[in-house]
This record gives sequence, structure tokens and C-alpha cells, in this order.
Amino acid sequence: MTKKLILVCCLFVVNPTLARAGDDVPQWLQQAAKINVPSYEKDVQAVVLLNEEQVSVSADGRVTTVQNFAVRILNREGRSYARAGVPYLTDTGKVRELRAWLIRPSGEIKYYGKDEVLDVISDPNDIYNELRVKAVLAKDAAETGAVFGYQATSEDRSIFGEEEWEFQDRLPTLSSRFTLTLPAGWKPASVVFNHAKIEPQVNGNSYTWQLDNLPPIKEEPASPEVTNLAPRLAVNYVPGDGGGGALRTFTNWAEVSRFISELHDPQAEPNDAVSAKARELTAAAKTELDKIRAIGDYVQRLKYISIDFNVGHGGGIRPHTAAEVFAKSYGDCKDKANLMRAMLKAVGITAYPVAIYSGDPNYVREEWASPGQFNHCIIAIKISDDTQVATVIQHPKLGRLLIFDSTDEDTLVGDLPDFEQGSFALIAARDDGALMRMPVTPPEANRLERQTELVLRPTGAVSAKVSEKSVGQSAVEERRLFRHLSRPDYTKRIEAWVTRGTGGARISQISPTDNASGEFSLALEFDAPAYAQLMQQRLMVFKPAAVSRLESLFLTEAKRQYPIVLEPYAYDESVRVTLPDGFQVDEMPDPVKLETPYGSYATTYESKDGQVFFTRKLVQRAATVPVDQYNAVRSFFEKIRAAEQAPVVLARK
Repeated sequence: MTKKLILVCCLFVVNPTLARAGDDVPQWLQQAAKINVPSYEKDVQAVVLLNEEQVSVSADGRVTTVQNFAVRILNREGRSYARAGVPYLTDTGKVRELRAWLIRPSGEIKYYGKDEVLDVISDPNDIYNELRVKAVLAKDAAETGAVFGYQATSEDRSIFGEEEWEFQDRLPTLSSRFTLTLPAGWKPASVVFNHAKIEPQVNGNSYTWQLDNLPPIKEEPASPEVTNLAPRLAVNYVPGDGGGGALRTFTNWAEVSRFISELHDPQAEPNDAVSAKARELTAAAKTELDKIRAIGDYVQRLKYISIDFNVGHGGGIRPHTAAEVFAKSYGDCKDKANLMRAMLKAVGITAYPVAIYSGDPNYVREEWASPGQFNHCIIAIKISDDTQVATVIQHPKLGRLLIFDSTDEDTLVGDLPDFEQGSFALIAARDDGALMRMPVTPPEANRLERQTELVLRPTGAVSAKVSEKSVGQSAVEERRLFRHLSRPDYTKRIEAWVTRGTGGARISQISPTDNASGEFSLALEFDAPAYAQLMQQRLMVFKPAAVSRLESLFLTEAKRQYPIVLEPYAYDESVRVTLPDGFQVDEMPDPVKLETPYGSYATTYESKDGQVFFTRKLVQRAATVPVDQYNAVRSFFEKIRAAEQAPVVLARK
């Protein structure tokens, strides 16, 4: 599917024209530049003075959009917001005009006309993508206190009778409004997300939704995505007689399912070459799951490249034929899902495309039936009761479905990327299609097990051997580092992690193993000259938790604005410490046992035969914890950190 636009602020240099004061600056921008902005925290880099979009729809479905935008730069870091980006589809639309102005605190004005407008591809991963961006980048000329504004007029022809509007991103926004002008007799129906319902102001055939004085959306660790916090609007519109002409409108998810199925199903027929490859891949498979894994691994390893034609007519949703994707050995998410469907069909397994939003598990909402809510395509595979994995849902008509992302090459069959787990996604199965929650794997399916052996010397030096095994999303994190970093960079990353827990550590061995079963193993050996602290040559103090957890959550702020999102995760470590000659245990920490609705944690200590045995175990459950419980969540993790910093004290005999 066509990805949501991500405007990258490329390092282009533009040479705007110096204008006479007030020359050609529209009245709305002059007024916005005079606004006295409220005081904000020092980390707020800019404030949006006006964010406005005016959309006019003609009876034949042609859409004209006028954008007015103004932002004041509050500090040096905020200069990157002095930019304009207007997307358009080359097959159906165009940007008729884009003009921008930079008003400096001195009153001097710089004008950016057509000679300074860049025309760039929206996604550099696509070989050919009809979604492009007209852009103006004024960062280099901007300064603290300056106001940057732009006005753009664009035209397009949509296949859907719908519009979306985001009232803000993370920046505070003083005025944000969306105006929709429809032909006589046409009516809009709107729904608002992340905010109370907004009734439009009606002026003839024009409808305006407006919000003012929106505060900044602060970045907080483990918080919901900004797309689940910022107010946004969805509007459907149809002629008064209920017909839509060339425009597609949807009243329920079954209609969306039929629409997507009509585009996908004809493309998923295997030809002889596809069928032969599927049989070759599964020749040694003994079970249904073995077949799925063999085909899934092959499709994941195909290069991700997108070539989208006729996007404005549904080309961003329709995949290429399975035969074409197989022959070229590349494709985007919908192409890969489609090829996998065809290969599975060739060996007698039925599968369906799944439309999903990648990046925010709470982005898609039940109350608005629209393909516009999705930006990614994965797959649902019909399986028997013999196949048992964590990522299975029960469809009311289709039965057991294994959910799999054939694009994410680091997440294997039986698992699902954490940013897709729990999402609403559409199983596209014609009349049997349904919007369903994606599976959430239990903590035990994302488990890291570690065994550590420490040998202490009388000087306080230590020799260590660490052996880890991880599965699920824990393994994905390890696998992604191993596969996508060069070996020197991977080594540096591991060294940085080890020295964070054991200062001065010198690693002598790093042995990663990416097992075909989905388990990732890592073996380490290192020495540290001053691991334990000697006190008055009589006492030795050390922490048995020599290696930190990569997944530690740092909730340090005294207050919080947004809920806490916790991912399911389990961790288990056993540590054996061989004590130095001439020392014995003088003091050990008390064991810890914590139990909460969102997680549990426990430590144990034992001294026997010149050795100390330490264990720690964490189970973190999937949860979105309300902000009024923040202190309890923070206390839970603070107690964990304190337990893992607790020292063992040795004394000379």
C-alpha cells in the first residue's frame, strides 16, 4: 500500500529573493506574524501560528486544496520547521502554486518563489513512485524569532469520497482549521479521533472544523505514538441522492474488504514458475508450519522495492501479479504478501491479505470504515489445529488464522513486529472480511535467558563468561543489530552495552548465532581490572548484576502527561560468582519480590562453597497504564533498578 508521506528535510541550499517589507505577503500571514505567542517550556522549539487547509470538491470528483501555514521559530533547534512540503500524485494531480516567506524579527522579508521550489520523490526506497513532494527548505536562513509561512494550491482527482486532517503534530498550535466545500446537495459525515466531537461551522456549502490553542505534545518514554494523541479528523462526503459517481465511499468494513479483495485476488494466482518454486521450497517440509516457514523465509528475503503506477486510481493498493514479483525478485509489502499467498496456494494452503497501519497499534479506528487508514499489507494464513504458534487469531467464519509480516525480514513466522501487535487490521476476504485485533504475544514468547559466570580476583578484577538465548521480539532486537550493522559496528555496540554495566571491560570473545529456529544466541567473554571495589584492604564490594539489561525502562520524570505503554517481555538470569581466595561473604542484599498488574520481578541470593548464586527474573505484561498510575509504575521500575544495583560485601577471612 502507499506509505504515509514522510518529508525528509534534505540538505538543499536555496537562494530566496529579498523582498520589500510587506511586498506580496498575504494578509493572513501578516496577521499571524503579529500574534503574541504564549510562554512554553524551553524544549518547545517552535509554535504553529496557523495551520489551515481549504478543500473544494467538484461534482466530477476533482479536488482543489489551498494550504496556509505559519510557524514561529522559538530557538535554534526549531529552524528545521522552516519548511514547506506539499505532496501530489503525478498521474492525477499537480501543485499549481507554492510560495513561501520568511519574516525575520527585524521585519526583513525573504520571498521563496518557483525558482526555489524543489520537486523530490516522497520515498527514496521506491524505484518509481508517483507520490512526489514540492518543497521549500528555509532552515539555513531562519533564526530565532523568525516566522516562516507558505501558501500552496494543488489539484487532484480522488477515487475516494473522503478527507483526513491532522490538527497538529507535536508542536503547540494556536489555530488549526479544515474547510470542506462541496457541490450543492452533497453532505459530509465526520468523525474526530483523540478529541471530543467537533461540530462544523456551516456557511452555505462550506463546512469548517476548527481547534485553537492546542498545547505541545511532549515526547515521553514509553508513551503512545503522537498519532494516537494529536486530534485528527476524518470526513466522508457523498451526493445528496446517495450516489457517489466515480467516487468510492464505504459504510462498513465488509465493503472495504470486498474492495481490497477485488484488487488483490486476481493478482495472487500462481503460474507454473511460482508453483514449481513453492514445491521446491517445501519439498523437505514435514508439517504445515514447516511449509509456511519455508515460503515465508523466502519471501522475506526478496528485496524491498516499490514501483507504483496509477496510484490515484488504486495503484497504491493493487499489488503486481505474483508471477511478475517472482520473476523480478523484488516488491513492496503488498507485492510480497501477494506472492506468498500465491506460493501457499500452490501447496494447498489458503491465505488472505491483511491491511494494517505500521507504526502505531492504535491508529486504526473501528468507527471509520476506510482503506485510507492503512499504510501496510501483511498476510493471514488459514491453519489447522496442529499448527501452534503465538500469533494466531480466531476468525468467526474463516477459523484459525496465523498472522505474519512477510516484509519484516527479522521477525520470523510465528511472531509479529511489536508495533503491529494489538492493532486493528482488516482481513480482506470479500464478504467474510472483518476488522480484527491482531494478536499480542505473551511475555514468555519474548524471552531473554542469560547465564553469567564471574570469577573474582583478590585485586577486584573479574573474568566473565556470558551466555544468552532470546526468542520472539527479544530475538528480533538482537537479530536486527547483528544483520544490519557491519561487524566492527556490531562489536562496538556490544562493547558499549557491556561497559555500561562493567566499566573498563575488555571483551575477548563475541560469538553471535542466528538460529534457523528463530532463537538468537550470544556468547561473550570479557575481563575488567576493577570490577569490585576494595575498601581498606579488608572489604570487597561488587554487584552480581554485571551486565545490564538492554530493555531497561527509564521513567525518571516526577510528573507525566500521557499513559505508559508497556510491551510484553520476560527476562531470566542466573549468575554464579566464584569468590577470591581469602574472602568470604560478609553481607548480601535481601531478596526482592514485586508483583503488580503490569509486571513481576524477583531476585534471590545464596552463598555456598565459596560461591555466590544470584538470580533475577522479570515478567513485563502488555499494558497501557493510565497516567494517574504513573507513580506506581515508576516505583516498580525504581525498585528494580535499586535491586540490581545492590552490592554483595565480602570480608577477608
